[in-house]
Amino acid sequence: MEPKRSRSEIKRQAILDAAKQAFLEQGVQGTSMDRVATLAEVSKRTVYNHFESKEALVMCLIGKLWQQAKHQQGGEYDPDVPLHGQLRSIIVAEVEVISSTEHIELNRVAFGHFFYHPDALKQEIAKLSAHESSLVRWIKAACADGRLIDLDAATAGEQVHHLVKGRCFWPQLLQIEPILKPEQQLELAEQTTAMFLSHYQAASLED
Repeated sequence: MEPKRSRSEIKRQAILDAAKQAFLEQGVQGTSMDRVATLAEVSKRTVYNHFESKEALVMCLIGKLWQQAKHQQGGEYDPDVPLHGQLRSIIVAEVEVISSTEHIELNRVAFGHFFYHPDALKQEIAKLSAHESSLVRWIKAACADGRLIDLDAATAGEQVHHLVKGRCFWPQLLQIEPILKPEQQLELAEQTTAMFLSHYQAASLED
């Protein structure tokens, strides 16, 4: 059972939900803190007690999105299960988050804001990079178990992220391609898994 949230936590979440709605409808520049307060049904002072500026709201929302994409639940390495199925499950979870309509639309809004605030974007990326992703932890464990060749786990993880985002995020963010259908998401995860293991799986222990 989830722990009961305090009134402050409930109000903070209401503010975040309201900001997300307003940003998607009107963009960051077109949204005022008064509008956020109205949608959240709290006072403007309460909004500022939780977030000192509109930019802080943007940073919090986008940080949560990126954390969700990078740190899915599960994905623990299992020495007794074939690598292909384990890795594919991790990638499927990431693809589902990254290619969701909400994720793409809110990122589009945020990047429109970050275009004019590049230093803020760099800081947020630096904070995210400081935390190890589920995928990187899995790669390290598989390497330690001798089932992957010796490699730099962080670099290998970034390669996977680039392969995935090149198909299900960047084209959609730029509105060049439509959002992937579920079967296309599974195909992308399967292809990415096969490509990764064909390059990094230890030859003597191929599944």
